[in-house]
Amino acid sequence: MAHSNTSGPVGRRKVGRAGGRRRPSWGRALSERRRQGLAAWLFALPFLLVFGFFMLVPLVSSFLMSFTDFRATDVQSPLSVSFVGLSQYGDLFGDAQFRKAMLNTALVVVVGIPLTMAIALALAVALNSGITRFRTAYRVGFYTPVVTSIVAVAVVWRFILQPDGLLNTMLGWVGISGPDWLHSTTWALPSLIGMTAWRNMGTLMVIFLAGLQNVPPELHEAATMDGADAWQRFRRITVPLLRPTLLLGAVLLSVAYLQFFEESFVMTQGGPLDSTLSVSYFTYNQFGFGKYGYASAASYVLFTVIAALSMIQFRLLRSKD
Repeated sequence: MAHSNTSGPVGRRKVGRAGGRRRPSWGRALSERRRQGLAAWLFALPFLLVFGFFMLVPLVSSFLMSFTDFRATDVQSPLSVSFVGLSQYGDLFGDAQFRKAMLNTALVVVVGIPLTMAIALALAVALNSGITRFRTAYRVGFYTPVVTSIVAVAVVWRFILQPDGLLNTMLGWVGISGPDWLHSTTWALPSLIGMTAWRNMGTLMVIFLAGLQNVPPELHEAATMDGADAWQRFRRITVPLLRPTLLLGAVLLSVAYLQFFEESFVMTQGGPLDSTLSVSYFTYNQFGFGKYGYASAASYVLFTVIAALSMIQFRLLRSKD
């Protein structure tokens, strides 16, 4: 059997060199961390380049553009534009069409968010405890509008909302003469809000369903033994425990509804008489007219409103723990 002798000066030098390899010096450890950091930055570099070119550059450019009178005719010589400061922001609030678009968008948010959340929460509660048979089929069915193309949805809803469509036919069965929903300045926006709520309730239903399944059943059992009825258990136990989930749903919906565009673009083209014109549609039109600076200012007004509303929702719905 081989035996290594570590006694004597030669053996101690061997042990010393082996111990040095097991415990690297500070300089070697620092160099290793630098190599790891360099490798991490190299892996992240493709994303940073794409993000910077396609996100940061347009964001910064549009923000600077909102303080200029940049138009389509200035594309060939962008440095010849004039700095106009905040005058375009002032012009926006003096524009009656922009004010109308802001009012329409506010109505979509104020009416659409509570309506969508209430329907989605009711469906989630029913699927979580009330419906036991074909539960998966119902979940898929309610989520289907989310993954359906807006064009297909528009075709179906145009059929439903025609003067002689399905909705007016059903109203006629009970003696009610329905209006021309999409060509009425009174009913066009509520019709689109209803369609938008129907289209977005599936996403919230899934989120609320996940939140409901995290509510401990022991709490409901204890409340039941104390004599609480179903409404009291829902109001005193379920809703408080769902506050983070409700906050998430409210923020997601507010961001989506403040950018209300597809429904009016496909169904009504902003009409009749701007009754379904939203801020996003107004901004889209200004870009189409070649008023790039004016459109950028409208975009940042909308961005400010989205940020402010999100902060308010976080303030009101945040957990009290």
